[in-house]
Amino acid sequence: MSKIALDLGFIQIYWYSIFIILAMFAASTVIYFEVKKKKIDQEFLTNLLFYTVLFGIIGARIYYVLFNLDYYSQNPLEILEIWNGGLAIHGGILFGGIFAFFYSKKYHQKPLKIYDIFVVGLILGQAIGRWGNFFNQEAYGAVTTALKLQKLGVPGFIINGMYILGEYRQPTFLYESVWNFFGFIALILIRKHPRLKIGQLMGFYLIWYSTARFFIEGMRTDSLMLGNFKIAQIVSIICILVGLYFFVIHPRRSSRFENLYAKDEEDEPKSV
Repeated sequence: MSKIALDLGFIQIYWYSIFIILAMFAASTVIYFEVKKKKIDQEFLTNLLFYTVLFGIIGARIYYVLFNLDYYSQNPLEILEIWNGGLAIHGGILFGGIFAFFYSKKYHQKPLKIYDIFVVGLILGQAIGRWGNFFNQEAYGAVTTALKLQKLGVPGFIINGMYILGEYRQPTFLYESVWNFFGFIALILIRKHPRLKIGQLMGFYLIWYSTARFFIEGMRTDSLMLGNFKIAQIVSIICILVGLYFFVIHPRRSSRFENLYAKDEEDEPKSV
């Protein structure tokens, strides 16, 4: 299976790049329509999205490189070759989230509400972006057989793509992509609840994504490591705890009619 979608001679377009762009477009579209309903300034949104994505990509790459420092210290020019893969979502969330926090504060927006708006698009983008890993033949699991994958209902073209290093592998990218897509649907439904508090969407996202990531990461054989531990599992545990705080505990600090996510939409048509 080729990583290259289109070879024009003077430039090669990689499938990984295509799916990352599709992921960013889908996420930005979902975010744009929600922000429009919230009557948030469009210039603020455009700048916020642009720089959050930019810092997210930079952060995702830095995070990945730091946990593969032995390799990249010997091959420094490859640090810039992000089309070959190597964007760690946790690094992207960290760097993008930090920028969004300070930028929102600067323009007198509530960071938690901005996070609530962003996570719905983010998880859809993650579901799409994982397919870039498929074409790069990364984010895979342990050795298995084609027959076992067929029994799981895995499509034939994915089974063929999971023939890596002379053996069939578990398509953990697929498991995570499907889970994230269902997470997107769940967040859309939860977002409609009239008593949803600011911060709860973000909390649910952290719980939903991180719970699956913890177990799926345990299946992977190409994980980023911190000593003998898989760094994504450590981060997932932290994110689950943070998510539980914002989904369960934080909402109880105010009355049921305060800090509502949909408060500024009470006189407007509900989300579809």
